[in-house]
Amino acid sequence: MEENVKIYSLSTCSHCRATKRLLGECGVKYDFTDVDLLQGDEGRAILGDVKKFNPRCSFPTIIIGEKVIVGYKEDEIKEALGLL
Repeated sequence: MEENVKIYSLSTCSHCRATKRLLGECGVKYDFTDVDLLQGDEGRAILGDVKKFNPRCSFPTIIIGEKVIVGYKEDEIKEALGLL
């Protein structure tokens, strides 16, 4: 499974932590950005990126290859990773 996995998250979000834990338990390498820890232009730029994938800008926003999953949806995440 070599999909590129990216998570836009909030450092205080329990669903975001659960998503990271799930990916870790599945042995999936991923990049993440805790959006709430960014400031100024960097924060605005990342929020712009998130809105391209998820106009509501809610978290976590997970990108697995070409698929976008919003929220902690374990089965959907595993399916997108080819684990189901």
